[in-house]
Amino acid sequence: MTPIHIIGGGLAGCEAAWQCARLGVQVILHEMRPIRGTEAHVSDDLAELVCSNSFRSDDAEYNAVGLLHEEMRRCNSLILAVGDRNKVPAGGALAVDRTAFSEAVTAAITSEPLIEVLREEIAGLPPSDWESVIIATGPLTSPALGEAMLSLTGEDALAFFDAIAPIVHRDSIDMTKAWFQSRYDKGGGKDYINCPLDKAQYEAFIHVLINGAKTKFQEWEKATPYFEGCLPIEVMAERGPETLRFGPMKPVGLTNPHTGGKAHAVVQLRQDNALGTLYNLVGFQTKLKHGAQKEILQTIPGLERAEFARLGGIHRNTFLNSPKLLDGELRLKARPTLRFAGQITGVEGYVESAATGILAGRFAAMGRLGHQFEPPPPTTALGALIGHITGGAEADTFQPMNVNFGLLPPLQVEGKRPKGRDRKLAYTTRARADFNTWLAA
Repeated sequence: MTPIHIIGGGLAGCEAAWQCARLGVQVILHEMRPIRGTEAHVSDDLAELVCSNSFRSDDAEYNAVGLLHEEMRRCNSLILAVGDRNKVPAGGALAVDRTAFSEAVTAAITSEPLIEVLREEIAGLPPSDWESVIIATGPLTSPALGEAMLSLTGEDALAFFDAIAPIVHRDSIDMTKAWFQSRYDKGGGKDYINCPLDKAQYEAFIHVLINGAKTKFQEWEKATPYFEGCLPIEVMAERGPETLRFGPMKPVGLTNPHTGGKAHAVVQLRQDNALGTLYNLVGFQTKLKHGAQKEILQTIPGLERAEFARLGGIHRNTFLNSPKLLDGELRLKARPTLRFAGQITGVEGYVESAATGILAGRFAAMGRLGHQFEPPPPTTALGALIGHITGGAEADTFQPMNVNFGLLPPLQVEGKRPKGRDRKLAYTTRARADFNTWLAA
């Protein structure tokens, strides 16, 4: 039996390889690092997390991401299994020690007898004699491969900029001003460090943020749109002085124990490694120049003497117009031997990328074994996600999308559409029942 070739050793590529191996199918996983580096990666490990360390909400009853977590776990997801073993406190979210996580994924993949890892760049389209290929090169696809895909599809790739949040050393945070607390005391109740700003401090912060020195784009990059779910803080600030206060700096659900009162705005930091020595600024993706970043972020109360383990950065993200280019099995219509998985398909987020890897791996492996594989129904998180990118979205306006309840078919309970938390619970209840039926089959 000829092997399945997977290009890209990120979350989606590793997940696809793992699923193939679990079904007894041989895989060759091609990863270009360290032969060719990227602007965002800092190690040679597989599945390196280059942005946040959070897989977001783990609430499977009231959150679409948490529902996707549950479905992936039931599909024997490598990414979720390793994430669970390397999690750090994050309230109701699943966050991981990023170094331990990528090291564990690398160990699992390289020790699997049915997976061979080749460190090489696939420059251009894969050879025509590779009968089954999954391209999971993510947001940092090599230029040669990207140009070859454009030539094959005849399409202009869409693109946006993905900004990376800074990380600070825990012992450099002034805890006489900051405090530990989760919003509304969720989870452990003390999973985040909170830095409060009064009205004057907030307004001063917004002013310097808008006027800070920013990374300049090349002329051809200037029209590239951002993904709305990962906007740089300075871009949000430019939309209006209250935007950040109703976004990542919202003060609700928090009480300052130093004063007993509420802050006008709050900057939250989330634990970034198992040791608790590193914390990242939640929602603070930025394209500010490094010198300006340090100067501006140190105006935040509690961070005046902050030492940064990593300052924010920015990288270009590319993805296919999947509703137009891919079929229901994630195959390229112009060349069905090629499948795609991960962010290059137009899903957004770590979890969503890994989820498409599960499906691409199972499609490819079952095809190699001569069996038909039906995707989960559209009433499930997995089914809704793949349905969206392979036809559910409008091709003319296609943009990256996180999993959300809006992707699932509407429902009614006793002739009425439920609202609020009842609506979310109704969606997850239906999804679980339908996923159970699909999994049994």
